Amino acid sequence: MHDFCFTIPYGLILVCGGIMGYASKGSTASLAGGAGTGLLLVLAGYLSLKAFGQRKNSYLAWVLETACAATLTLVMGQRYAQTSKIMPAGVVAGISALMTGFYLYKIATGGNHIPPKTE
Repeated sequence: MHDFCFTIPYGLILVCGGIMGYASKGSTASLAGGAGTGLLLVLAGYLSLKAFGQRKNSYLAWVLETACAATLTLVMGQRYAQTSKIMPAGVVAGISALMTGFYLYKIATGGNHIPPKTE
């Protein structure tokens, strides 16, 4: 599976979550953290998609994806530990941990395995 297939929707969900957190509670931390991280992930997904179209791997996208997901895992995991609220901190921490594992797997296996072109 290609990383952009998960990264772009994951980023869009984080953007929506950040906007919803700001709209419901006026939390600029939710807006900056959710929307900012989400937009970075959408950018990384776009870079990965463009590289895939050129039959290459985007190393910048791998770094952005892994760093964003690992940071979210750490921050939301700490927030969950403080509040013990499964929504949204626990869910975001769990999804981010899963995505961090996926990105580390992609790095370890050499990225998007692009089959050779057949003619």
